[in-house]
Amino acid sequence: MTALTDSLAAAWEFLVLGGPTIWAIAALSVAGLAVILWKLWRLIRFGAWSGGAHTAEAVALWAEGREKAAMARLTGRRSLRAGLALAAMRARCDPTLDDAAAQAETERVARGLLAEARSGLRALELISTIAPLLGLLGTVLGMIAAFQALQQAGARADPATLAGGIWEALLTTAAGMAVAIPAGIALSWFESIIDRLRHDMEDTATRIFLRPVAPHSALKVAE
Repeated sequence: MTALTDSLAAAWEFLVLGGPTIWAIAALSVAGLAVILWKLWRLIRFGAWSGGAHTAEAVALWAEGREKAAMARLTGRRSLRAGLALAAMRARCDPTLDDAAAQAETERVARGLLAEARSGLRALELISTIAPLLGLLGTVLGMIAAFQALQQAGARADPATLAGGIWEALLTTAAGMAVAIPAGIALSWFESIIDRLRHDMEDTATRIFLRPVAPHSALKVAE
């Protein structure tokens, strides 16, 4: 209990020394953590790490000419791969759409799914950019205050006091970097995952469109 109390006291002292800027950086850190956790949950729901086994099975059924079985295998799945594959199959089997229209419809669905997957990344990008700038602003303001105090002290200036003001000002820069670095790493990681999903979706759509659909086997989109 004493260790926890000491940690809380040290954290509070850190916030007080940093001034208003450190409070803004602390708010950014909380927001960044919330976005990262939310993004992880969303990507899990979108099947980012599922491997796409159900989609692969559906595409195999499609290649065998079993359109209804392939679409039934994907119905109700939440993953982006499954959603794109089902949209492509329905577009191919829609007798009112030719190949060009079916491809355009599939691309439209793919853009919407990828937009959902990328939601939240702009916030992380903003946090990773703003946090170090806020830290630098706090440092500059702290340095200005320290040198103003030095000027007012004149010949009676104490170097130890000046040094104390400088290291307190540098706290905001360190805090800003501490927030920006994890946010930047998370942003790059999420972008790599979404790029892999996009590649898988493109490959799935290509495999679906490579097999021609005979006119007599065309199904209605609603089936």
